[in-house]
Amino acid sequence: MKSASKAAIERMLIFSIAAVYIVQQLTQLEMLTPVLGGLVFLAIAILLPNLKGVTFWLTVSFMVAGTVLMLLQKVEASVWFVSAGINVTIVTLFLFAPLFGLPVRIPEYVEALKHFYEENFRSKAALFIGTQFFTQIMGVFINVGSIPVVYQMIFVKPQPGMSRMLANALNRGFAGAILWSPYFAAMTLVTTALELPWSSVLPYMLGLAFLSLVVSLAVDFRELRRAETVQTQQESTPRLGSLVFPIGLGIYLISAIITILILERLVELPMVILICMAAVLFPLIWCMAKGAMTVYRQGLKNHVTVTLPALQKEITLFLAAGFFSGSIGATKFGASVPAMLEHIPLSVTITFSLFTVLLIGGSSLIGLHPIVPVTILAGGIDPASVQISPLYFAVLLLGSWSLSNPISPASAVNNLLAGLFKKPVFEVVVPNYKFACCMAIVLIIYVMVVLAD
Repeated sequence: MKSASKAAIERMLIFSIAAVYIVQQLTQLEMLTPVLGGLVFLAIAILLPNLKGVTFWLTVSFMVAGTVLMLLQKVEASVWFVSAGINVTIVTLFLFAPLFGLPVRIPEYVEALKHFYEENFRSKAALFIGTQFFTQIMGVFINVGSIPVVYQMIFVKPQPGMSRMLANALNRGFAGAILWSPYFAAMTLVTTALELPWSSVLPYMLGLAFLSLVVSLAVDFRELRRAETVQTQQESTPRLGSLVFPIGLGIYLISAIITILILERLVELPMVILICMAAVLFPLIWCMAKGAMTVYRQGLKNHVTVTLPALQKEITLFLAAGFFSGSIGATKFGASVPAMLEHIPLSVTITFSLFTVLLIGGSSLIGLHPIVPVTILAGGIDPASVQISPLYFAVLLLGSWSLSNPISPASAVNNLLAGLFKKPVFEVVVPNYKFACCMAIVLIIYVMVVLAD
């Protein structure tokens, strides 16, 4: 069992990385770059012994391969430090973004949601889509925590014959949240690398999130019809007034998004810094106004002592992946991609889109986290060199990351669902292969029609 002093040192390192990054972004002091890079190398060295299995070997491989590439390129020390800091934005996000989810757990909201869910989603199709939609909305604010929250709402009463369908709905709902949440690593990584404001990406991602609901329903529609039981008109029709969503929770969720949008427009600071500011103040003010400071304090304590240590595996892997992507960038890998694609008898735009989706989806299928190929592509490819805009590239990367999550046997969501439903992880993953393939086709058509020049 890990000693208290070692756990405290690890937490302090993570807090230090986030603090130095925030100060650097606010002051633009170049002297902090080696400090930040040094902290990242130290954190990887200290956290690495805690890793096991595939994550351990991936992290070691990234560090070894990155070091070899850096040495072969004979780059300056500054390049090492800059590369080490590529994914520190994600560490900062892990530290602050979950605070937005604290008010969601106010008992009054949880009970109101359970009642709303039970009253309005009585048909199998409505239950399926409602579960996916709710998971997407909750996932935006409480990340993986949305899975047990919505799971508990679903099984207020038994749902015979729907376990597999509801597991699919939870899985795909979380994937939908990846598409547009400003608090997820995916959005932070892509918009930071491509220097895009979240508000410019949001309309296109919301469109894709809606399409994910449509595709999901279409893929499983036949099975849903088989599961549909004969109901009376009284049973299938909600009672008067039951369609009203819990008002207080709805206001909080909408206000949190609007706050970020307004701050992004009014304050000239990086998106991650704005999220940190809002995550500290907005939930605190809301819980104070609701007289729910006990919920806030318990949630904050749980985040620092339980959630954050549980994320150390991802933090270490993400930092190592950032360093590796920096070493790939030093080899000028991005400049060679267009030349390779020109040999294929299709337009470079179509070829690159297919290549991106297949690379991210295919590597996730065998257990590689999407952050690895996305970091390499976002940091190493100039969109203009493959005849696309940064916005096109952002939607393509985020869409590919989203569709890869339901089919990855290594994703946190799939392993959590496997535990909740008491099934092997591959039984959770396999039913989503068809969905991922259909979403890949929809994604490529979507970006070509909506965003291609």
